[in-house]
Amino acid sequence: MNQPISIAERAQVERSFLTRTFLWMTLGLLVTSVVAYVVASSETLLALIFGNPVLLFGLVIGQIVTVLVLSFAVTRISPILATLLFFLYAALTGLTFSSILLVYTAESVASTFVVTAGMFGILTIIGMSTQVDLTGLGILAFIGLIGVILMSIVNFFVQSTVLYWIISVIGVIIFVVLIARDAQRLKQMATQLDPNSDQGARASIMGALALYLDFINLFLFLLRFLGRRN
Repeated sequence: MNQPISIAERAQVERSFLTRTFLWMTLGLLVTSVVAYVVASSETLLALIFGNPVLLFGLVIGQIVTVLVLSFAVTRISPILATLLFFLYAALTGLTFSSILLVYTAESVASTFVVTAGMFGILTIIGMSTQVDLTGLGILAFIGLIGVILMSIVNFFVQSTVLYWIISVIGVIIFVVLIARDAQRLKQMATQLDPNSDQGARASIMGALALYLDFINLFLFLLRFLGRRN
């Protein structure tokens, strides 16, 4: 008699954790989108941010510091502070992402966002439903990501068109794998954590951050293929 109740309770805990995680991720994307649109619509803000190299560099450093604090100090800060830092990162990303609307047409940015959202949804379902352990692929994807970063640094100096497109293709593949792997990992975590506890709340924010970063990076790489320049 107790077994069905145990299964039902476990399913409820899983749904609660995953719902909260995806809600935070969606709200983070909304914050980024709104901030990027507001800045891109204001010549004053654009001039302030992109006309001041020191300020722009400070924003980038702020993004890096925020992610590092969340990643390495999340167990020592309150869930509320972790949530605030997540939204701070989303807002800072929106400030720097406003330049995208200057480089690419709004229509191509919107269509790429829709394509990214569709791919993200499909990959999330695959990651959560497959019985195949994606841990190994996730590790390979992470190693590949390091390679992409190194190649991007090299290409910053050599400016090779061929290398640019190689990086773009590999980047899409990497984040396709990471989205599925992170979705699987979150589902595995969901049954082990109480979403109403501090630990569960922190894990939900960190899960949202991982999915947010996966989405943003897949979007950026897809934009290289689908974006139309102004």
